[in-house]
Amino acid sequence: MNEEMVQQLMTTAERLANAAESLDRVLGRLDAQQEALNTKVDRIVAAVEEQPAYEVSARGEGARHLQERVAELEKSNADLKAQAARMARKTLPPLVSAILAKSCDEAGSEKLDKSVLDKTLQSLSVEQRIAVKSELARAGMIE
Repeated sequence: MNEEMVQQLMTTAERLANAAESLDRVLGRLDAQQEALNTKVDRIVAAVEEQPAYEVSARGEGARHLQERVAELEKSNADLKAQAARMARKTLPPLVSAILAKSCDEAGSEKLDKSVLDKTLQSLSVEQRIAVKSELARAGMIE
């Protein structure tokens, strides 16, 4: 191998390492968000389960208020569970990882430059570009 080839391999290895570090930071943030959502869901579930059964079955204004509160908490719980499901840790597909490795010129940056990304994705079909951009947006690397 000549010196130029070794230099290219070293540059590629650095880019791959930077891309891996960026992905690791993004995944760490996603894990923290997931934990926060799980904590909120657990608190709501505990609040709903703490209510004694006789309060729910009582008649009058208090019973109606409690039923409304239970419905409100159940709706919040369902919303948080849906949000937690959307925020679940996801890995990028191999195609996206390969594109990141090839085009990550800015070492250590978590956000990708849109012009660089568009230029990199020119060779893909429209559907593939949309898929790659949606995966990057889901990972928080583009807006």
